[in-house]
Amino acid sequence: MPSAFLVLENGRIFEGESFGVPADSGGVVGEVVFTTGMTGYIETLTDPSYYGQIIVQTWPLIGNYGVIRSDFESASLQPRGYIVREWCGNPSNFRSEGNIDSLLKTSGIVGLCGLDTRALTRIIRERGVMNGVITSDPASVDASVLGGYVIKGAVAGVSTREVRTAAPAESRYNVVLCDYGAKENIVRMLVGKGCRVTIVPHTYTADQIAGLGPDGVMLCNGPGDPMENTEIIGELKKLTTAGIPIFGICLGHQLLALAMGASTEKLKYGHRGANQPVRDTKTGAISITTQNHGYSVVPESIRPDVAEMRYVNANDGTCEGIDYKNIPAYSVQFHPEASAGPLDTAFLFDRFVGMMEAYKNASL
Repeated sequence: MPSAFLVLENGRIFEGESFGVPADSGGVVGEVVFTTGMTGYIETLTDPSYYGQIIVQTWPLIGNYGVIRSDFESASLQPRGYIVREWCGNPSNFRSEGNIDSLLKTSGIVGLCGLDTRALTRIIRERGVMNGVITSDPASVDASVLGGYVIKGAVAGVSTREVRTAAPAESRYNVVLCDYGAKENIVRMLVGKGCRVTIVPHTYTADQIAGLGPDGVMLCNGPGDPMENTEIIGELKKLTTAGIPIFGICLGHQLLALAMGASTEKLKYGHRGANQPVRDTKTGAISITTQNHGYSVVPESIRPDVAEMRYVNANDGTCEGIDYKNIPAYSVQFHPEASAGPLDTAFLFDRFVGMMEAYKNASL
């Protein structure tokens, strides 16, 4: 395999080998982030929340169980680049449909392997998330272009363009899912709970959402800086006055918090992986969760008359979930649909169903 390089914004250069689509001298620029999951690389590659980023897998061997398209979280691969210590060319799994190198090639994604991903991860942990470029010629890198890269228009880049539906044979609840970059397992979980799910573009207004007559609204995950989405935040402010149950996940959690007067901040290196511990402030119970985010709601910005912080990250104390007091709504920073990852917090979908049942009964 030909040599390729990762050049970081701070000038550090890592040499490795190309896989997937070969790197060229022009290079691929992205925000370099790491994810700590031992498994779940399929879900990681197809998670729209990685839009505009270069992913570093901390687990050293990636691809050993192959490629399984039925496990995709979206129709296509989302990152700008993919970095691993070693990829497996001969996966062993009866469900496998190919190897990860072929998947990257057919999806147009540049890969880099054979470098010290442990050292790279330590740099990101100490310095914080920074931009990088995967290139065949590190001497050609323009430091000003690299330092100026910013992920913009992320939600618009991944949201559905058309309304679509998913439903079980018999449905009891109508859910509108606002697509900011939804993982498919959120839809699967809702359908499994007897919900007819209408997935709408991020541009849908509060009136359009309410006009669909939902029993509940799901605000899903997605990429980018939540504060960039001023129009969505404005529509959510209106939606919260309609009395419709709302459940927010990841970016949806952040957008709802912003609509309710809180603020968000960028984390030093974020939380990404299927092994993130979260504590319930009411019960003290610890759950292991899947996460993928670089921004967080500022705990001190949550008004006590509006909401309370329900979940906190057991590692760093950041906000992981909010219960609202005067509207039927709650949200979490982590991914209760657990794809890929533990099933510890799947009960949160049952809570949503309970809120929708109460809403339906109250309107009879």
